[in-house]
Amino acid sequence: MARGRPKARLELSDEEQRVLEGYARRRKISHQLALRSRMVLLCARGLDNKVVAEKLGVHEVTVGKWRAKFVQKRLDGLLDEPRPGVARKVTDEQVEEVIRRTLETTPRGATHWSSRKLAKQVGLSFSTVQRIWRAFSLQPHRVQTFKLSNDPLFVEKVRDIVGLYLNPPDHALVLCVDEKSQIQALDRSQPLLPLQPGQPERRTHDYRRNGITSLFAALDVATGRVIGKTYRRHRAVEFRKFLNEIDRAVPEELEIHLILDNLATHKTPAVRRWFERHPRFHVHFTPTYSSWLNQIERWFSLLTEEQLRRGVHPSVWVLEQDIREFIEVHNEDPRPFQWTKSADAILDSISRFCRRTLHSHAPEQIKRISDSGH
Repeated sequence: MARGRPKARLELSDEEQRVLEGYARRRKISHQLALRSRMVLLCARGLDNKVVAEKLGVHEVTVGKWRAKFVQKRLDGLLDEPRPGVARKVTDEQVEEVIRRTLETTPRGATHWSSRKLAKQVGLSFSTVQRIWRAFSLQPHRVQTFKLSNDPLFVEKVRDIVGLYLNPPDHALVLCVDEKSQIQALDRSQPLLPLQPGQPERRTHDYRRNGITSLFAALDVATGRVIGKTYRRHRAVEFRKFLNEIDRAVPEELEIHLILDNLATHKTPAVRRWFERHPRFHVHFTPTYSSWLNQIERWFSLLTEEQLRRGVHPSVWVLEQDIREFIEVHNEDPRPFQWTKSADAILDSISRFCRRTLHSHAPEQIKRISDSGH
């Protein structure tokens, strides 16, 4: 007489047979899923649970469990069901309180919150506060600077310069020109300790000043090549000399469009007379406080990052040699900066920034202006 519960009858379709054999053979799959697939395949051959358990080295009860689950749910029955996990400990109200305090308040005696100070105030761990900040992209420790242009011709100048970048004129060269003044020749007070495996380069915190120089540079927007010249002084006289350098370097048949900032040395009577004597030069001034429109500033950043910041220069002559070498290496494989934003996109972005700034600082004034219809 048979004892125990009758075993669930197990029959496989051709598709199920193919899928289970694939699970059982595949290496990059869950070990548990592969084992369950082999159990079902052996059971489908008519083997007893005890025999299958002995073949696979598992308990007989385990074989019976997955046999029954497969009969009930087929292939889905072999997959692990989602587990509830640990109950959530931080409530929505606590998250809202962290965000509100971060955005709307400051700690007593300080300008911004740290994760530990805020955690102490709201009764959470500092790691929880950090996770909330990361989730909402909040970085109280960081600050960025800005200054909006007050140039009455801001819109016209932006459209003019961006137009030169995106649609340069034919038979002409567009050059971004500026000066990097007061470049110091700095030498460390003691010799450097060179880079070693597991140890960065070491240098003294103090230094000796060995003089200054100024770099006048012009970036060709189309090719990325740079015309550069160093001078010990930074006056309109040196600027005129650099203009002569540009005039000699550019073929006579090409027009030259210069993008300049509003520095006083660019607008002296002597400089204006020079431009009158050289009609192929066309000057385009950036708006006030808008040096970001001049691509030469990006190249100056490269010069600072790759040469000046960590350079050791015992004399101005050595400094100028290194700058000239940097320009020479750059011009061996020049790459132009890719300007992508249109003038409309720039003006829309600035407009949104202005509206957001006004709304955050003077909401009542904005409301009064809106109500008045102006």
